[in-house]
Amino acid sequence: MSAIASAARVRRNLRGERAKATSRTIGKSLLNGLISLVVMLVLWVGALWIFDVEPYVGKTPLDVIEYLFQADKAEENRAMLATALGETLYDASIGFVAGLVLATIIAVLFTLARGVEHALMPIAMLLRSVPLVAMTPIIVLIFGREQLSVAVMGAIVVLFPALVTIVFGLRSASPQMLDLVAVYGGSSFTALRKVAFPASLPSFFAAVKISVPGAITGALLVEWLATGKGIGYGIISAFGRAKINEVWADVVVITVVSILLYNLVAVLESFVLARFGSDAGRSQN
Repeated sequence: MSAIASAARVRRNLRGERAKATSRTIGKSLLNGLISLVVMLVLWVGALWIFDVEPYVGKTPLDVIEYLFQADKAEENRAMLATALGETLYDASIGFVAGLVLATIIAVLFTLARGVEHALMPIAMLLRSVPLVAMTPIIVLIFGREQLSVAVMGAIVVLFPALVTIVFGLRSASPQMLDLVAVYGGSSFTALRKVAFPASLPSFFAAVKISVPGAITGALLVEWLATGKGIGYGIISAFGRAKINEVWADVVVITVVSILLYNLVAVLESFVLARFGSDAGRSQN
């Protein structure tokens, strides 16, 4: 009975240590997010002061707050911005999912068959090297001005950096563990599922964090050049109508949302890696 009680205490201690480690990492991620927002605020105000930007052009945080909460049409301004933000986040989510899923599938194929990598990697590099502004009109001509163009553009923006990062993660698995699976008769897919996937978790989350701002950028671009919706179009439209406060509000809100989403992924990463153990993803030599 004492051995059983001792084992139970060890398990409780391990759970307690894991819970503390999870809390620390999540707290650190939240603190990093707060620091990012503060740095952005300091850079914003500092740039306006250093370059002596005219008040008509350069709006301060107080001007944006007034536009959203204190102006005569503040409620209307917020409603309009919320609608545009929802459209942009929807567009970005389409591109994010399409690009990340495609990158994961291709990364798995690259890991299982090097010949596939030699055949498809030049195509991925070609797509990455073409400027997005030059590519967008072609995408619009082929796929139209609806959500399919949004998905294609977002997938192109997200695909290459996510692909490279996920491939690196899948290949960072311990060779000894892969050999062990092979010795026990496991297939390449079994080694991928049992060893490579857990080892790639840090790289996968790094790819997700890279993809979040990339998907938002792709959504803004396609909204500007194709769909005529969302914050991407709203910024250009407001600029053309000399509504400077609206331009700044749109830019600030989408920037803050990007930072928050990035750090939300960081919090999720901390939780998942703590759940799977501190050694998840480490290559053991």
